[in-house]
Amino acid sequence: MTLRNPSSRTLWVVLLVNLLVACTTPTPPVVEKAPVWAEAEEVIASGYRAVSEKYIEPRAIEQIALDGIRGFSSVDPALTVLTENAHVKLSYAGREIHSLTAPGAEDITQWAKITSKMAIAARAVSQDMRNASAEKLYEAIFDGVLSKLDLFSRYAGAEDARRNRARRDGFGGIGIRYKRTKNQFRVLSVTPLMPAAEAGIQADDIITHINAKPVDNLTTREVTAQVRGPTHTTVVLTLTRKGLDTPLVHKLKRRHIVPVTVTEKRMGNIVYLKITSFNQDTARSLSDKLDIAMASMDGIPKGIILDMRGNPGGLLKQSVKAADLFLTHGNIVTTKGRHADSLHVYEAGGRDLTGGLPLLLLVDGKSASAAEIVAAALQDRERAVLVGTSSYGKGTVQTVLRLPNDGEITLTWSRLIAPSGYILHGLGVRPELCVSTKPVNVEKMIDRALNRGLKVKSTFDRWRSPGLKDDSSREKLRASCPAERHETDRELEVAKHLIENPKAYMKALALSSAPHQALK
Repeated sequence: MTLRNPSSRTLWVVLLVNLLVACTTPTPPVVEKAPVWAEAEEVIASGYRAVSEKYIEPRAIEQIALDGIRGFSSVDPALTVLTENAHVKLSYAGREIHSLTAPGAEDITQWAKITSKMAIAARAVSQDMRNASAEKLYEAIFDGVLSKLDLFSRYAGAEDARRNRARRDGFGGIGIRYKRTKNQFRVLSVTPLMPAAEAGIQADDIITHINAKPVDNLTTREVTAQVRGPTHTTVVLTLTRKGLDTPLVHKLKRRHIVPVTVTEKRMGNIVYLKITSFNQDTARSLSDKLDIAMASMDGIPKGIILDMRGNPGGLLKQSVKAADLFLTHGNIVTTKGRHADSLHVYEAGGRDLTGGLPLLLLVDGKSASAAEIVAAALQDRERAVLVGTSSYGKGTVQTVLRLPNDGEITLTWSRLIAPSGYILHGLGVRPELCVSTKPVNVEKMIDRALNRGLKVKSTFDRWRSPGLKDDSSREKLRASCPAERHETDRELEVAKHLIENPKAYMKALALSSAPHQALK
């Protein structure tokens, strides 16, 4: 459901007028039952309910609502709220302006009403609050709530939420990437087999008009909003091309497009695959590109390099499916939270598409979340050797909850547990071969790491200790291979060397061998 007429801004104006009428005339207060009033309360109540029911730690409705009302201070710092003698009191610049009886501690509906009424009262005295749109106030309320929880719980308004859904699930588009430079929109790349490619649009073409309207004064976001749209609808692009005297005009029918997250290339007799994030098409794309790469090579490849450096994560189920492409059995990851729906044990159940070929995973300090699921699963099941630095350490799962205003709350609701039993959050995944940014002789570095096998195995044993919960112990362990952002050829050189030297690969694989009782 979305906000309808009157507009979101009108919503707050109507409520303010109602309040002023009630305060300045002897007649009974106006009963606020207009649909917009109900929708505002519904949005707030939906957000409060989501946090109360699904956040990974228990949070009382009363505290959630008070944090939401305190969020008004992000719009106007002069606004403060407190509870006293069973009343919620709102003050402006130290002067009490409104007081309401506090409802029951767990009454979501009434706390949502209290929040809305406090917003109306605040708008009566604060110019900043009056200037704020309904969406700005939703943002203030939910940021007030979620900022008290953790780094990864957040609110996105309707526009941002639509962009988030497009990244996860795809969008209606024509298959081009472009960049604004000097008031021109230059095409960077064209996706094969998509409408733009089929029409003959090329990289370096300049977009001058969309639906016959010039784009030179538009922002990149505005152009994107016009190029994208519902699937099967049309958009007309006018472009210029170097060497052509007349512009090109193309009428294009939009198709469903999921952003590309997997690329592949062959490095001699090695298959290289890069995963940039995990959306709804990642596992299928990874499977297809792996099949194509292996089938196109002369003979059997010597090994596979899976590069997840800089991968911030994405959809949990896609990471499980991606790991399953290289496993035949066993646990991939377990999730545990407070809500019943957050409890899952994910098991491998397919076949290894590579037939057990040597597998090297590249990770760094920006590899997070879903990328860490894949890395931990393949390492713990002794299926891959990891090269790089310790990963980010984001071992929590967020659920995305759509609100009636078309915005969404991303809420932390479970923790990730690796197959060997350790909690990923705050720790991450440690590679067998830690690669620093300093120039080194790759072969000597590998030999030195393999010769320190007992010490490295001791580090992994402590890394996987179920009792490792305090932050200082985790930070000390992570310091043994600091999480850094890497995007150099050194990790590739290490990976290629191990694939070319099977004995070294097997020794590296054994460095992190996990206790088998934890993997059952």
